[in-house]
Amino acid sequence: MDKALNRLCAVEVDHACVRANQEVEIEQRSAISDLLEGSYFELVGRQSGPYCLAISTRGSRLTFHVADADGIPIVSHFMSAGPLHRVIRGYVAICEAHYEAAAKGDTQRLEAIDMGRRAAHNEASELLRERLSTKMRTDLETARRLFTIIAACRMGNAYGPGLSLMNYGGRAGPIRE
Repeated sequence: MDKALNRLCAVEVDHACVRANQEVEIEQRSAISDLLEGSYFELVGRQSGPYCLAISTRGSRLTFHVADADGIPIVSHFMSAGPLHRVIRGYVAICEAHYEAAAKGDTQRLEAIDMGRRAAHNEASELLRERLSTKMRTDLETARRLFTIIAACRMGNAYGPGLSLMNYGGRAGPIRE
């Protein structure tokens, strides 16, 4: 399939009962923007793109709704978020440490935290690619950006009230190129 056509042209995020605070929302919007600028996203055994992707979360389930560029639905893939829980928990802890270090202006600590954050992203991206491989294929950078979006969706009440990264209520709307 043509690599230039297998990309995302629109991304929508629907995270039930969870709304990111400003820092997380900025990170999520940046990931979406990066996906629209450059992504590799292929549906296994299906027509080539470009594609519109809607990621939604309901409880412990992730849903990837894929449509063509005109918004006509092609396929939906449902996936348990269970296998991602451990890496998301680690990522949440790293993000909290990052925000804390940034607030204190601790640049040396920020560098170390960023290394850990990249490692967590890589681990989660590979796991996500593996879990989606029978339905969708992505490159590592696309998977990293998708994980950022998923983690932002999952950082709310799924891991307890102690997390300061999310507030309740809301939905992030579609972003198109």
